[in-house]
Amino acid sequence: MVSVADLLIDNRLPGNYFASDVYVRGTLELGLLENRRGDRLLAIPEPLIKGIYAGLDQETGQAAQLVLFNCGLWWGKNFYARFCEELTDYYHQPMAELSMAEFIQAFQQCWQTHGWGRINLDAHHRPQGFLVVEGKNSAFAPHAPKMDQPVCYLETGILQMFFSQLTGRDLSCVQTSCESLGHDCNRYLLGLEKRIKPVKAMVEAGQSHEAIMASLTGGA
Repeated sequence: MVSVADLLIDNRLPGNYFASDVYVRGTLELGLLENRRGDRLLAIPEPLIKGIYAGLDQETGQAAQLVLFNCGLWWGKNFYARFCEELTDYYHQPMAELSMAEFIQAFQQCWQTHGWGRINLDAHHRPQGFLVVEGKNSAFAPHAPKMDQPVCYLETGILQMFFSQLTGRDLSCVQTSCESLGHDCNRYLLGLEKRIKPVKAMVEAGQSHEAIMASLTGGA
């Protein structure tokens, strides 16, 4: 029989570091939220998200999209640094040495625990040089101004920078479907800039995600 002691690694049980029931800790008396390392967390209420969108629209107009995307790039860079630091401390090894299963589990749980919804990586088109990220229950899409185009510019910037840092390549990211348009999920297409460049025009022309992928990959 395997004992509990045999399962322990450096006096810890290996598991999902970002599991919400152990990662988020709060002090009701002080109104504080912290993660398991003691770093401060911030809970953003829906009225504030709506107010940010309204304020950006009033102050910057159409440039609000670029502002949100650039904020996402900055956020994604810092998110990647913290993600690596926390996992390295927990597993006592560089993130590059983690198995793909451990990385994906940690990334999905981290995204969900921070309140950004659920996320999945679709590597079906990796041989053609593309990665599709699928997200559901976005915290931002329901409150963004209604448009006939995908509206998750913040998440697009976060994912572009996160995976650029992860791969060591300058990747581009374009959102190809959006919950705000009634699609089943938010889809983000990542790849090298020269491969992604035509996608923006396809999205603006109203092509579906499936049609875009068929055009890029020849139906593969």
